[in-house]
Amino acid sequence: MCGIAGLVDFRQQLPDIEDVLDRMCAVLHRRGPDEQGTWVGPGVGLGVRRLSVIDITGGRQPMVHTGAAGSAVALAYTGEVFNYAALRNELTGLGHTFETSSDTEVVLRSYLQWGAACAEQFVGMFAFAVWDGRTEELVLIRDRFGIYPLYYAEVDGGVVFGSELKAILEHPAVAPEVDMEGFRAVITFVKRPENGIFKGVHEMAPGTVRRIGRIGARQTTYWSLTAQEHTDDLDTTVATVRELLEQSVHSQLVSDVPLGVFLSGGLDSSAIAALSAKVMRDKDTGPLRTFSVDYAGHSEHFTPDEVRATPDHPFVERMVQHLGADHTRVVVGTDELMDPATRSEVLIARDYPTSLGDLDTSLLLLCREFRRSCKVSLTGDAADELFGGYAWFLDRHYYDAATLPWLEFARRMVGRNQLRNTALLREDLVKDLDSETFERDLYSDMVAQVPVLVGESEQDRAARVMTHLNLTGYLRIILDRKDRVGMAAALEGRVPFLDHRLVNYVFNVPWAMKSFDGREKSLLRAAVRDLLPPSVLFRQKAGYPPTTDPRYNDVLRQRVSEMLSDSSAPVRELLNLDVVHAYLQDPDGPAAAVVNRFSMEMALYLNDWLGRYRVRLAI
Repeated sequence: MCGIAGLVDFRQQLPDIEDVLDRMCAVLHRRGPDEQGTWVGPGVGLGVRRLSVIDITGGRQPMVHTGAAGSAVALAYTGEVFNYAALRNELTGLGHTFETSSDTEVVLRSYLQWGAACAEQFVGMFAFAVWDGRTEELVLIRDRFGIYPLYYAEVDGGVVFGSELKAILEHPAVAPEVDMEGFRAVITFVKRPENGIFKGVHEMAPGTVRRIGRIGARQTTYWSLTAQEHTDDLDTTVATVRELLEQSVHSQLVSDVPLGVFLSGGLDSSAIAALSAKVMRDKDTGPLRTFSVDYAGHSEHFTPDEVRATPDHPFVERMVQHLGADHTRVVVGTDELMDPATRSEVLIARDYPTSLGDLDTSLLLLCREFRRSCKVSLTGDAADELFGGYAWFLDRHYYDAATLPWLEFARRMVGRNQLRNTALLREDLVKDLDSETFERDLYSDMVAQVPVLVGESEQDRAARVMTHLNLTGYLRIILDRKDRVGMAAALEGRVPFLDHRLVNYVFNVPWAMKSFDGREKSLLRAAVRDLLPPSVLFRQKAGYPPTTDPRYNDVLRQRVSEMLSDSSAPVRELLNLDVVHAYLQDPDGPAAAVVNRFSMEMALYLNDWLGRYRVRLAI
């Protein structure tokens, strides 16, 4: 919905607080192109870049309440609280009066009524900051799953925060310095939950509240997954999942601007699209808008692999016909995927490099086209993590491997899909990264946080651990990607599968029920079986597609060669140049055993990042 930023300087030593705040907001303009608002008090400033979705004229921010004693309570908020209408009625009954119809004012009034505990009342996705002048505290709150981002850094005499890292880097006391832990997170996808990549920068953990005052900071957790005995039989469980999912989709279709659904032709997105179309038919609000991405020549070059048994397009077409949807198919080619300006936009959106390359660029191009007609999107994200859709849920090897399953899966894959992000780095640097030890330690820490249900079977305990790892680990990678790339196109993303009531219910369903037909996501399939055509209902899980154009790799190699020809390229000192040159001279030779598309993407983006962000590597 928006981008937020702000700072507190308890010593009031920063002379140009308004200028700093303006710069912080300016770099978030992609998140909120509709308007900018700031509020400044003694030693404190809050800023918002707004993407107006609900109450277009009345939801302007920051929103401020001034009490009888003259102390201001100011709110900078991003997200959507889907039960805001019910909360508004409750707060009205408690004596509050409202001047707007926005959910922003409901959030502010909820804070005035319940303090930071207001987050427990919210059903939705959000990140917000409150300056409470009554206690002279800054209160930062993030939603239960981390759908909306929030970073902070403690600086001398105060704190700076923002929706994205780039905003925090605008503060004069925060430098773009990256130590070994931050570099490891960039290169290997192994990241501690609160690591903010840049030294001294932290990511707010989902489901937490952080209070920063003159005498220090304290952080508490207001929500986490809990272990409870599941007593419903299979039929009741299926019916309950359907009811909770219907409620979630219905609530997330509330908007004062056009919205649509990402449609891949898989079970997850098709279920959301079908439920959305049903609500819209009942309300007679017109055909559902759907959007998909495809690549030029994809079907001719497509080859089944471990992640994708079938291409998306035939299944997308079947769902569009089934729903009578108003569909937009975005077809992109290698020239568009490798456009330097588009790739630069991806890097700026993410604030650090990844090796996903065409996956991110194609998503940005899809989001841009989506945004031409809609401001809000619904996705099928999180169903795999919740219902057990990935291959590692069904293979005993991943339960016994005692490591992060998605990385173990990548290591076991072959050919073009295998992640080899470190393949082009110097050997001594790879050794210092020691990602395997770090990964094992992180795995142990994450397993220790899984709630225990006394008397649970060994199978159900293992499945609970696997589900918890995915919901608290892999899901955050998925959500971060969709948020940053989507918001680079000023497109809000909603995730109906992450209604916390649905999540906590399904989290506690025994594995035998989740996989009762011997396939992935049995429970979800049963819950929506009347909504989807059989070809889609029983389609095997397929991941987000990469391009299959052979020319894409040729262009990548050309770009790497051009980069290396520049003696001032900052990434050169990090690379094993012998391996790079060997691969470029003979892409089918021995070097191909360790180098692939991911390696080259990482090298290119790493070079651009080091230069654009003027990163100092303290490794």
